[in-house]
Amino acid sequence: MALFEFKTIIELMKLKLFALLILPTFFTFAQTTQIQVHPQIRMPQDSIISQQLVSALNGFLAAATQPNEKNSWVLESQRIETHILLDEFKDIEKSKTQEDDNFYKPYLQNVIALKETQYLIQLSYIGLKGDQSHLRASFELIAHPTDGSFKFSSPLLRNTRDWKTVKVSNNIFHYAETINEGNVETFGALAAQFDKKLKVDNTITEFYCTENLTALLKFMGVNYKLDYNGLQQSNFSSTLDNRKLIILGNDNATFGNLDEHDLWHDRLSLVISRRKVNKPVDEACAYLYGGSWGLSWEEIFNRFYKKVASNKKTDWAQIKEEPMNFGESRATHLMADYVVNALIVQQIEKDKGFAGVWEFLNCGPYENGNTNYYIALEQLTGISKKDYNKAIWKIIEKERRRM
Repeated sequence: MALFEFKTIIELMKLKLFALLILPTFFTFAQTTQIQVHPQIRMPQDSIISQQLVSALNGFLAAATQPNEKNSWVLESQRIETHILLDEFKDIEKSKTQEDDNFYKPYLQNVIALKETQYLIQLSYIGLKGDQSHLRASFELIAHPTDGSFKFSSPLLRNTRDWKTVKVSNNIFHYAETINEGNVETFGALAAQFDKKLKVDNTITEFYCTENLTALLKFMGVNYKLDYNGLQQSNFSSTLDNRKLIILGNDNATFGNLDEHDLWHDRLSLVISRRKVNKPVDEACAYLYGGSWGLSWEEIFNRFYKKVASNKKTDWAQIKEEPMNFGESRATHLMADYVVNALIVQQIEKDKGFAGVWEFLNCGPYENGNTNYYIALEQLTGISKKDYNKAIWKIIEKERRRM
């Protein structure tokens, strides 16, 4: 056989082998920009491990555009901790200002070897416009070797491995130094009340207590994200099977701020997505059961009566379509329609028990015109859309006399 023919056969064999290696990658990533690796990054010395790492990372980032449960590149033992980080990757490549759905590209910035052949991965999404670069976000991931490839997790557990833990019923609190034990006990008692209403069973809720939004993001693996620029506080959560994970970033490193309003929302989300319930009714329950912004239900109603219901020309049907904020500011908003719904919820629960409230919650998401809302309202209370304004005035005055 001629030397030329022999070399040609060898080259063809190499091409076939290469095609077999990249074919799954091509079909997986055809719709997604692959990560850019700077030539000066110190990758693992073993070239095969380096290739496996980059290939797996591309798989993880491509799957991050899908629902979290479909991402097979997530480490099984840390799914819920990683899902809360995966939420931050959604639509990460899009830029509204540039009107480009693929403006931001992923760049691998650092690979740091950890114990047991794990790696800390640092990557950023950067967009280029002319001679300017625009940073959208910087993330950290832990890469875990698995069967000739890698799977990934949030660094949350690693970053909090030296923290302390306290448990009350099925609620677990993770904290760095100290915790407000009184608030933990109050939380446990109130959560039990809500769970009884909602028939929540065998659900484990874990809290990670951090000081502010910056700390929250850092612990879960977000070093920076343009979307949160200048923001100080927030809470993030994720739900999976019978577990709910909540990271508190609202001046709550010691669980010193117990928000009973948000507690209602958190417990409700254990049994149904809040996107599926009627938001005004959901918020009404939170006002009634947990107050808002440190105000009790009684305090909220009294403010509502003085600032809104004192105007006897108020049209409650119009306020339902055109929301009115009677709070001290936009940040500490109090919505008039939520108070009206709280009064209705209070009446329904008195007459029909929480089963009636549950039916009201599930009348369908908020919609302009509130057709489904009015149908459910009439079925549960007898109040029709036609008689709505008159009926609400009666309910308001009844509550005023009760207080």
